[in-house]
Amino acid sequence: MPKLTETYARKVPPAKTGTQKYWDSEIKGLVLFVGKRSRTWYFQKDVGGQTKRILIGRHPTISAEAARQTAMGFALDMARGAGRQVQIGAPTLEASMESYLARPKIRSEHHRLTVRGQFDKHLKDWMRLPLDEISKAMVVDRHRSMARTPSAANHTLKYFRTVWNHARRTHDLSECPTMAIEWYEERPSGEIIDDLKQWRLTIDGLDNPIHQVFYELVLFTGLRKSEAFTLEWQNVHEDHIHLPMTKNGRSFDLPILQRHHEILAPVRGLDRRWVFPSPKGPDGRLNSPKRLRWSPHAHRRTFATVAMEAGVLEEIVGRLLNHTPLSVTGQRYTKPSLDALRPAMETACAELSLRTSS
Repeated sequence: MPKLTETYARKVPPAKTGTQKYWDSEIKGLVLFVGKRSRTWYFQKDVGGQTKRILIGRHPTISAEAARQTAMGFALDMARGAGRQVQIGAPTLEASMESYLARPKIRSEHHRLTVRGQFDKHLKDWMRLPLDEISKAMVVDRHRSMARTPSAANHTLKYFRTVWNHARRTHDLSECPTMAIEWYEERPSGEIIDDLKQWRLTIDGLDNPIHQVFYELVLFTGLRKSEAFTLEWQNVHEDHIHLPMTKNGRSFDLPILQRHHEILAPVRGLDRRWVFPSPKGPDGRLNSPKRLRWSPHAHRRTFATVAMEAGVLEEIVGRLLNHTPLSVTGQRYTKPSLDALRPAMETACAELSLRTSS
């Protein structure tokens, strides 16, 4: 182990991946964490079977000499028994994410899968870093590096902020470094399928019948793509589809018609569990159908638009889409039955059938 002098701290090379730790040969517990872009001083010691880590500060703001003097003071405090009051070091991003996702009141399973997927895709190299090692410059650079997909950039770093703030409830952390980010402006495209006859030709031309059924079902139900991807046969009933957990954190029952059973007929019997199976997808289910000029969400908007143009009240369309009503009465008191919503579904499907027929 080297003596962590100012010269050594300045010349030590940046880590190629993760974080490298350099322990001082004279002061037991003094350690320099070296990442790709930062160098940070800590004092670390095992006390009562637990690792206690105290942040001293970043180099070169905190010089080697200052770090050594501070570490000697911590060592003296621990020798006197003060170490019992020292906080365990900041958790890693991975541990913080798992703690957040283990909350009993997590918004939905979809939210849990989304957070885990975004972190694995965009923040994988940060997962083993202690939170206090992730700086403002790092989050700003990561956000900018994702500029080609503004929505993904915003959502990923906002999920990071949520995880950080959850960890902050039980650890002495500063304000989340995302405070330095200038968020990209996001404007929903609002795209719908204007030419449903052309849509029909496109769907009929798909090679994979599972993809054909997927797009037809989301158009004729308004389901979110994640709800369709995870749809199981046990939740497809004669008169309704049951969704055990949805984006807004609650279950939902959607009335369906004979038309929907006709749509699903080509995929019945393909898999015991999943309505849309795929050997390449997670758990053996579809998660990436062939891309069309219209997104799955454009199908959902089209369902809503056609339903309203056919005379269905906006509030009823919202119920079919499982949107949370704005009014207190709508949220807490009115609970329309499947039979009450079925005429609206019949109206929407009849109009969609008319517009998609050749």
